[in-house]
Amino acid sequence: MRASFRLGRVAGVPVGVNWSVLVIFLLIAWGLAANQFPRAYPDRPTIAYVAAGLAAAVVFFLGLLAHEVAHAVVAKRNGIEVEGITLWLFGGVSELKGEARDPGAELRIAGVGPLVSLIIGLFFGAIAVLLAVAGVHGLLLGSVSWLAGINVLLAVFNVLPAAPLDGGRVLRAAVWKATGDRTRAAVVAARAGWILGVLLIGLGLWQFLVGAGVGGLWLALIGWFLIGAAGVEERQARMGSALRGVRVADVMTPQPQTASGEMTVADFVDHYLFAYRHSALPLTEDGRPVGLVTLDRVRGIPADRRAGTTLAEVSCRADELVLASPDEQLSDLLPRLTECADGRALVVTDQRLVGIVSPSDISRAVQRGSLREQMAGTRR
Repeated sequence: MRASFRLGRVAGVPVGVNWSVLVIFLLIAWGLAANQFPRAYPDRPTIAYVAAGLAAAVVFFLGLLAHEVAHAVVAKRNGIEVEGITLWLFGGVSELKGEARDPGAELRIAGVGPLVSLIIGLFFGAIAVLLAVAGVHGLLLGSVSWLAGINVLLAVFNVLPAAPLDGGRVLRAAVWKATGDRTRAAVVAARAGWILGVLLIGLGLWQFLVGAGVGGLWLALIGWFLIGAAGVEERQARMGSALRGVRVADVMTPQPQTASGEMTVADFVDHYLFAYRHSALPLTEDGRPVGLVTLDRVRGIPADRRAGTTLAEVSCRADELVLASPDEQLSDLLPRLTECADGRALVVTDQRLVGIVSPSDISRAVQRGSLREQMAGTRR
């Protein structure tokens, strides 16, 4: 999930926000300001409801950010590089470069997020109690009480033992510890995520049919997301197993043909298209990668605009490139390939381009790795 814009750094980790956050932010603020608060505290000015709803929504997302920052900080302390944090429609994502080295590290990284959410919920719960004891009522108490409840609910939901939730990571750590098999543990957690997703879809549709309205559809949407994410995790786990021990250098195409970003699309079509056998062309400046052009991107430019359009204008930009080192494990690279829509990684040494990894390179590596595992299983 890519960030639409960056907020800065927290604990040394880049923090970004995807545009989809605006959807859930507005839904939360509107639901509180237009429904929940007016019902609980009638006869207040409209501006008071709006201010309380917006404030509660902002604090809620700050809590989500704290949840993800906790994951990132513990991951860094356990030797995993964190590329960034992105808040989006379904919460937050910590972009970890690599995986936990043992079940203990997996448990610590996964468990700290729900723990932080629980602490935040208890903190606001304590404030709500103090306000009530002091005789303070109205929107302030309602906002604080809502923040207490939603954060505790977030913590409870996240510890459900199903991937990609934090509880799924905890389950994976437990199965990994019990069996010693990381791949089997990941598959078990992913299957649990699929089951939870189906249950949520069924429950959501039932609530919608009996009159729960949008709430039921939202629950079904979360279930649909869980099924998709769990399937991705299972595929990545099986691919990671097949690629264990394979380095980027083992599969990359070395010294790929490159071009300048100043070249026009017309020149590329006339002089490179048929002479270049690959479907992606890195753009470089003094040996440094600054972009990536694919045939799909070029094909999208109308013929009458190609002479006036440069490759830099249609390329995957420098800040979107997925960069890897030759000695990096290919399994660590896989989760990052979704960062650029073109699904390729550029291999660099001392910031200079030395190779490229394409989906076909990875596919061949997976086939070879699977064959190797089958042969190893036959020998056993």
